[in-house]
Amino acid sequence: MSIRIITVGKRHESWVADGIDRFSERLKKPYDLAFKLVPHTTAGEQRSRDEESAAIMKQLRPTDHVMLLDERGKNFSSPQLAGQLQQLFDTSHSVALVIGGAYGVNDQLRARADTVWSLSNLVFPHQLVRLMVAEQIYRAQEISAGRPYHHQ
Repeated sequence: MSIRIITVGKRHESWVADGIDRFSERLKKPYDLAFKLVPHTTAGEQRSRDEESAAIMKQLRPTDHVMLLDERGKNFSSPQLAGQLQQLFDTSHSVALVIGGAYGVNDQLRARADTVWSLSNLVFPHQLVRLMVAEQIYRAQEISAGRPYHHQ
């Protein structure tokens, strides 16, 4: 089981890929990452939202616990995120973490989400979000294992 990150957009820029690789190499099951990129569209706000959301929905499994990243979601502390992920792993849930496109996701995909998670009230570029999520998953692993990466 891995954490699948389904995101809209182009492949990782080199500085993002380097950072993701840095954290991914340190991860141990079940915290390993797999990225799936779906193409973004330029068909206008609503149509882009619908097309990108449909492409994301095709990647989701019925048994996935879907965590949608959205600035209007719930803010978790790093220990809270670690606890939530550990609980999902302990109950054999697969995790699909969704990063929508520039216009977000449609109502159907939002309704499919089991958790809506906000990194911040701020909006970040998608490339940066990918890197931040990789680091937070690594941090969650370290917290769950009781290692000293995270300081209270």
